[in-house]
Amino acid sequence: MADTIDLELAELVEEFEFLGDWEERYRHLIDLGRQLAPLTDAERNDENKVRGCASQVWLVRDPDQAGRLFWRGDSDAHIVRGLIAVVLKLYNGHTAADAGGFDAAAGLSALGLNEALSTQRSNGLKSMLARIAADAKAG
Repeated sequence: MADTIDLELAELVEEFEFLGDWEERYRHLIDLGRQLAPLTDAERNDENKVRGCASQVWLVRDPDQAGRLFWRGDSDAHIVRGLIAVVLKLYNGHTAADAGGFDAAAGLSALGLNEALSTQRSNGLKSMLARIAADAKAG
C-alpha cells in the first residue's frame, strides 16, 4: 500500500527536520547522492535520460520477479543526485499500485523541497516523478 511509502516519507521528514537549516539539508542531499550505486556508461543513454531536467539525469528501471519496482539513477549535478536518492528511497521496493497511490507533490512539500529548490531543480524533480509514474504504470 501507499502507506509504506508514507512511512519512508515520515523517516525522511524526520531526518530533514533534525538537520535544521537548508545549508545542512543540502549537504545531506549531497551525501545521499554519493550513496547511489553508479550507472554504467552504457546505462547513461538516451532511453534512460529524463527529459525536462536542466542537469543530465538518468533513471534505470529494475523490476523484480515479485512485481516490486526498483530504479537506479545518476546525475551530473550533486544536489540532483541527492534528489534522485530521495525519490528512490520513497519508491524503490514498492509495487506499481503503491507508486500510483502516493501523492508525490504533497510528500515533497512535507520535506520542504518546494521552497528550497530553484525553479529549474523543481521542474527537474517533477520530471523525475513523472518518469517514475510512467514506469510504474508500464509495470
